[in-house]
Amino acid sequence: MSQDDKPLRWMLDTLTSPPVGKDARIEAGFLLRPLQRGESLRMPDSRPMPVIGRRVHELRIDDAERSVSWRIGYRIDDDAILVVDWFEKKTPTTPATVIARCRRRLREYDHGQEETS
Repeated sequence: MSQDDKPLRWMLDTLTSPPVGKDARIEAGFLLRPLQRGESLRMPDSRPMPVIGRRVHELRIDDAERSVSWRIGYRIDDDAILVVDWFEKKTPTTPATVIARCRRRLREYDHGQEETS
């Protein structure tokens, strides 16, 4: 990682990640890396999630080993890439619980940032 790259900030409530297969975990790293360099991703790898907030997107990862589709919610900030959530995608729409959880995490993060400024 060069000094110009944005760090990843994981905003998950727990330190454990979901049971992701090895190839899917590697793909997640390959997709997150260009974001750290300031590059943008498009479909089919990433799509905007304005229902959660501005600059929020989701990475789309198929896990053939586990027959699961994963989504990684992230927000692009000036100083970092915030990894907001990592969840299994089971339906065509994002579950309301995931949307609410992502909004809460971002609200708490933004509130904490205001307090330190």
